[in-house]
Amino acid sequence: MNKQTAVSLAQQLAADIATRADVADKQGVLPAEDVAALRQSSYLALSVPRDFGGHGLSLAACVAAHIELAKGSPSTALVAGMGLHIMGHQRETRTWNDAAFAQLCRAAVNGGLINSAASEPQLGSPSRGGLSATTAVATDEGWLLNGHKTWTTGGRHLTHILVRANVEGENGTILVEGDRSGLRWENTWQDALSLRASDSHDLHLENVLVPHENLVERGGKSSKPNLWFPMIMASVYLGAALAARDWVIGFALERVPTALGKPIATLPKIQRQIGEIDMRLQAARALLLEVAGSWRGGEARREELFARVAAAKVMVTETAVAATDKALQIAGGSSISGDLPLGRYFRDVRAGSMQPPSGDTAYELIGRAAIEAMDSR
Repeated sequence: MNKQTAVSLAQQLAADIATRADVADKQGVLPAEDVAALRQSSYLALSVPRDFGGHGLSLAACVAAHIELAKGSPSTALVAGMGLHIMGHQRETRTWNDAAFAQLCRAAVNGGLINSAASEPQLGSPSRGGLSATTAVATDEGWLLNGHKTWTTGGRHLTHILVRANVEGENGTILVEGDRSGLRWENTWQDALSLRASDSHDLHLENVLVPHENLVERGGKSSKPNLWFPMIMASVYLGAALAARDWVIGFALERVPTALGKPIATLPKIQRQIGEIDMRLQAARALLLEVAGSWRGGEARREELFARVAAAKVMVTETAVAATDKALQIAGGSSISGDLPLGRYFRDVRAGSMQPPSGDTAYELIGRAAIEAMDSR
């Protein structure tokens, strides 16, 4: 599979999942049909190495495809994107043991839905470090896990969960299959502000026992910046904003007020507003794809490129927020009724500002890189 084929596959999947997106958002439930469509296609294997039966596509190709998938449903794209970024990053860094890597590659190729469970109520996001409160205790039979995880996107549909835990005084990652006994899901996400249909619920691990070989990694091996995560997440929010743009253009072409007698798309004011949306989205898309295309997997450039990745991610998410806000203004009062998908796009893109790198941390990173580049001349 090449980039063009991956994009076409994403467009086909998007057309299907879009038919369920509004109802899924209102119900706050990830549709089983969406999960089945992903698992039956080869989409979840896009970033898996060819040596293990995957497609081995570049970050740029995966980003281009994921933008298209997110147009259908940002929530479902978020779920699919977790496995894409995890396997893409591991393909490059290989911090897991070889057996675990091979097992998870095969799982993704066979339609497995993979995500990590790292965030916790007290710890928050693991991006800032800290020892997990979830514990993994060695027993004769294997590892016994107990803990509470938040924001576990994919929920009960996950087939493979990479649990971050305190393993004998240091952080480690333990693979927990989704059908293990002792997993209890708490529905906490259906009324969330954003991405309500992503099933990003809380996971409780209550005396979950897994074999010793399920210890995937331990210690600080995975400290290398993950370039895939912010790029794939940015693709979700860009896709949502592009869908909002497409929808509001269609609305402007069909909306014919009695007093005007013709579509509002003929009004210069509306054309200017749509032009502003489109210009910003073109710029954000160009930067995202350019940065993604500049990554070839060379470890020597990982740290150097991370500042550009942060810049692309921040620009995309801020542009998506501005674009969906402007789309609401174009649609007018009807846009807040709950009957139009614009409110969903408006809410969904706001999750981007909560995912790292974000806020002052991202701007400091970007600024520091710019200063260092100038200073080294």
